[in-house]
Amino acid sequence: MPRKVDHRERRELLADALMRLAAAEGLEKVSLRHVAAEAGVSTGMVQHYFRTKDEMMTFAYDMVTDRILERSMAASPPETPREVVRSLLLQVLPLDETRRLENHVMLAFLAYAAVKPSIASELREPAAAMRGFLADKLREAGAGHVDPERAAAGLLALVDGLGLQVLSQQYAEEQAVAALDAQLALLFGRP
Repeated sequence: MPRKVDHRERRELLADALMRLAAAEGLEKVSLRHVAAEAGVSTGMVQHYFRTKDEMMTFAYDMVTDRILERSMAASPPETPREVVRSLLLQVLPLDETRRLENHVMLAFLAYAAVKPSIASELREPAAAMRGFLADKLREAGAGHVDPERAAAGLLALVDGLGLQVLSQQYAEEQAVAALDAQLALLFGRP
């Protein structure tokens, strides 16, 4: 009897291979053939799951986003809006090997999207959803002294910038967490 194939698992295997390649060499060097070699599968199998490089890269980006959300809620579910926001944003910062790899991929993907309007347009909705989620948490916490939409955009920009500083070894991981906590204190008050 033939073994049942888990298509989601196969797509994740390929996306993980793409992530390793992107982190090591940048997305411009990634091709369906390179991903197949990295994953130890045939190019035909990669083409079965992804018709184009853009499709494969979008799946990998979405997978990273999903993993960040899963991790932020997994350890101990945060209770207050501030804890929810902090937990989520800590998962975005490159504070361990997994998150460093994800940050390399996200940066490479964003650089790629900057010159590919079709890819950039696919990022608008998830980015708006993230800003909306953070703004909702600010409203829920009663942070009435700030515009929640602008504060949410500022938090995301802060975390993106801190991530770059950590990846380029300009900031230590502890400094990045302290900077995030300082901004959260301004928005939510001290914990």
